[in-house]
Amino acid sequence: MREDFILHKDSAALLVVDMQRHFCERSSSFFVPDSDKLAQKLKDLVDIFSQHRRPVIFTRHIDSEDPGNLMLRWWAEKIKEDNPMSRVVDVLDAKKGSIVIKHQYDGFLNTDLERILREKEVRQVVVCGVLTNLCCETTARSAFMRGFEVYFVKDGTATFSDEMHEAALLNLSYGFATLVTIGDVISSFH
Repeated sequence: MREDFILHKDSAALLVVDMQRHFCERSSSFFVPDSDKLAQKLKDLVDIFSQHRRPVIFTRHIDSEDPGNLMLRWWAEKIKEDNPMSRVVDVLDAKKGSIVIKHQYDGFLNTDLERILREKEVRQVVVCGVLTNLCCETTARSAFMRGFEVYFVKDGTATFSDEMHEAALLNLSYGFATLVTIGDVISSFH
């Protein structure tokens, strides 16, 4: 496990993964426990990256209608782009960044995410959002495989159980990402 957290503000971007109403509103059938509270905490990260004119990229998971899409077979509920529940939660103010629509767990797969990061000369990504063990973990691993230094916000992600959360953190810290806290990231900007 690496603990040498050195965020270089001039080369970092914030990846806010799938903080959509579908996952963050208690009325949703796919509400992730405490994701509504998580959104409030992530607002501080979005604000500090935005204030320092560093890229903030929100992913929105939208299910592809492709009949070969295994996610449609795995999950009972489809997330459609025109459904208001697919939007990023208001508290995070998606206008402070850009939105990348993805169709799989991996925020890089068949999206413009890597191109956007390269154009902005990003070398480090700070990953937060939901679900810790699915889209956040997969996107973090994919970022690492593409040569980005990955900082995974352990108190800035959420999933359905502590066991899944801790397992993802253990796996990522073993060879893909430096684990950090929201406080670590914010203090690196001061």
